[in-house]
Amino acid sequence: MRSAQRFEGPSDLHMHSNHSDGTQSPAEVVRQAHLHGIRTLALTDHDRTTGWDEAASAAGEYGMTFFPGMELSAKHQWRSVHVLGYLFDPVDPALTAETDRIRGDRIGRAERIVRNIGRDYDLNWEDVVAQTMQDATVGRPHIADALVARGIVRDRAEAFDGILHPREGYYEPHYAPDPLTAVRLITRAGGVAIIAHPVTAGRDRMMPVSFIEQLIAEGLGGFEIDHRENTEDGKRLLRSIAAEHDLIVTGSSDYHGAGKPNVPGENSTSDEMVARIIDRATGSRPRYP
Repeated sequence: MRSAQRFEGPSDLHMHSNHSDGTQSPAEVVRQAHLHGIRTLALTDHDRTTGWDEAASAAGEYGMTFFPGMELSAKHQWRSVHVLGYLFDPVDPALTAETDRIRGDRIGRAERIVRNIGRDYDLNWEDVVAQTMQDATVGRPHIADALVARGIVRDRAEAFDGILHPREGYYEPHYAPDPLTAVRLITRAGGVAIIAHPVTAGRDRMMPVSFIEQLIAEGLGGFEIDHRENTEDGKRLLRSIAAEHDLIVTGSSDYHGAGKPNVPGENSTSDEMVARIIDRATGSRPRYP
């Protein structure tokens, strides 16, 4: 195998920086991963790859392997679906056109949500911009940070459980492709597509198995099963599907810095599965120290 023995130690393949909804720079994300014993990490910011170079440079300084990645937004019916893409071509025209569209609509959607909230709370768009790194993918986490800065809520968790919850009436939808399109875009860009945290609400709310089988037929590589938000019954079902179709199974922290309690390396991906991703991908390569 081309990938054999080029990495050692735990691999965390789902981490976010302030280029999307994390709270730390790509270099600081790498430093935190290093402090927690991680030897291979993927930066998977939402719908963008702008943090890759900084993260790769920092990883090299720590003697770590950097795994290029992204978390692509998708939607199946009423379900939000996130598709992790690894080792794809970051300048693939079709994929970059789609991520540009997603990010552009996210900004408009965030502005609409802030206008809605501003009818009842002292919050405006400038408050959100102040919490967002230039050119970052703006989303509800940044609105949550603005609510915290204004003293309206204590933390992101309270914001999402309250004001930002759809039941409160401030929510606005945003554009996202269907998962079939997301998987096709990643695989045609030479990458490997993995469904992120697929069963956070249990089997009753996960994508139907018949639809998952369509994704597999389109080139889906596997599932992120070891994740703190996945339910046990859902994980059992997905492990069965993965075994039946010989899919890749990953585990990750979904680290966001101060944005979530998740800790680097709390779940990790085996060397075997990392090797399978590398051997399958044709769009880009890991950056070794």
